[in-house]
Amino acid sequence: MNTEFPERYITLGLKIAYYRKKAGYTQEALAEMIDKSVNFLGQVEGTGTVRGISLETLFKIAQVLKISPSKLLEED
Repeated sequence: MNTEFPERYITLGLKIAYYRKKAGYTQEALAEMIDKSVNFLGQVEGTGTVRGISLETLFKIAQVLKISPSKLLEED
């Protein structure tokens, strides 16, 4: 993926992984709940790849993890 903000995508993926683990879900469980493949979620959470997600997917992830979507987009 070609982007001017690769670090933002990586940070987003790391936050998804953090909140997923905090909620007690595996990648497999979260992927199933958001109707995505484990491979897709692994790419999003991985630091070696820049993988974008749609707002629809972002909202689904936040809903499942019971957090505000803004939590995933906030800059630290």
